[in-house]
Amino acid sequence: MSFSSLGLSKPILRAIDESGYSKPTPIQLKAIPAVLSGKDLMAAAQTGTGKTASFALPLLQRLSSGAAVKPNHIRVLVLTPTRELAVQVAQSIATYGNHLSLKSAVVYGGVKINPQMMKLRSGVDLLVATPGRLLDLASQNAVKFSQVETLVLDEADRMLDMGFSDEINKIMALLPKKRQNLLFSATFSDAIRKLARALLNNPLQIDVSPRNSAAKSVKQWAYEVDKSKKPALLSHLIRNKSWSQVLVFTKTKKGADELVRQLKSDNLSAVAIHGDKSQGLRTRALADFKAHKTRILVATDIAARGLDINNLPQVINFDLPKVAEDYIHRIGRTGRAGLQGEGISLLSADEVKLLAAIESLTKQTLVREVETGFVPKHKVPLTRQTKPKKPKKPKVKRARREVPKSAVERKTRGKKPRRGSTPPDIGTSNGRGRQRRDSNSVTTKQGKITKSKRLP
Repeated sequence: MSFSSLGLSKPILRAIDESGYSKPTPIQLKAIPAVLSGKDLMAAAQTGTGKTASFALPLLQRLSSGAAVKPNHIRVLVLTPTRELAVQVAQSIATYGNHLSLKSAVVYGGVKINPQMMKLRSGVDLLVATPGRLLDLASQNAVKFSQVETLVLDEADRMLDMGFSDEINKIMALLPKKRQNLLFSATFSDAIRKLARALLNNPLQIDVSPRNSAAKSVKQWAYEVDKSKKPALLSHLIRNKSWSQVLVFTKTKKGADELVRQLKSDNLSAVAIHGDKSQGLRTRALADFKAHKTRILVATDIAARGLDINNLPQVINFDLPKVAEDYIHRIGRTGRAGLQGEGISLLSADEVKLLAAIESLTKQTLVREVETGFVPKHKVPLTRQTKPKKPKKPKVKRARREVPKSAVERKTRGKKPRRGSTPPDIGTSNGRGRQRRDSNSVTTKQGKITKSKRLP
């Protein structure tokens, strides 16, 4: 099928043709008609399969035939978890709407707010935003929501996790209750799916590939290495395998900066990108990497979501991610649009539990290799994929059999037992453990049994 068969207008088809797209991807084939019809949607597809176009193209089509936007108002809101992804989505939307008389804008933190307020003053048809900056603008009445027709959560699993839940709830409270809701991501955990259903109205669910899976075009494997030798191994691999452009993921901001210093000491051009960097530095670092001015980009997981880097050949997990789903997003930066790529992990013994979680999620076991000269002293244990445990069936309590109350029990009801006495054992069928006191015997303190004389 072609894009023209999906009911898109000529101006949009022209922009698609100029972008070099020949035919829609599976996610686009299913999502575009659903969005055009106004349905709520929860769509999951592998990274690099064109999810942005899946919602941007039909939304631009709907906006082109609607009412004019009022000053400081917006008609479509797209929320993203990171600034870099917000900029990228906004650029794609501007490209797709190049031949339409619509206004779009992007707002995010880390830069001055006044220029963004000026863009919103005359109204914007489609706004791409990060949650924090959007709430800042709303608190200053720079953006109003009464005209919002559609809400899009891009990388919805991250948008709905604990880090963004409070901000998302505040934004939801500002939006009209009657609206279209679209959720797009590469991964949806069961918990996120449950939470998403509370936000959506009878949603259409689209899964165009196995859940939580990486693209088949990405070759994946791991090098076993001691943790202290990871920087040296990374430099060795980049040099000996002549990798020209490498995206490296670390677990922490401090770790990213330290790795950049070590790579530079090995005469390798590298730059770090993470949340402590100013937005200007982050934008420049990403631009230099895309333009091949920098050979190595070291990043935390802010670069794992949605970033599109043309023909990126290698992604390296210097540290395995704490959250298994982030592994899929990381290696999804390569092998995009059907191209081949490599997702390589440097694996140390203390990361075996993280590896097991990743392998259980992706349902595949990573091939392991050892590089000559870097044989680890601490070997990584073998892993086994675990299946989710089935909930235990609740135990059914059996009703206790009623036993007729004896005369002794009726007689002693409500009375405290005498000191040193042993209460009779009532309720046993065979009388085991029963201690009796009859008229012929008593137990003395010394444990001897003596005959008692019956009183006349």
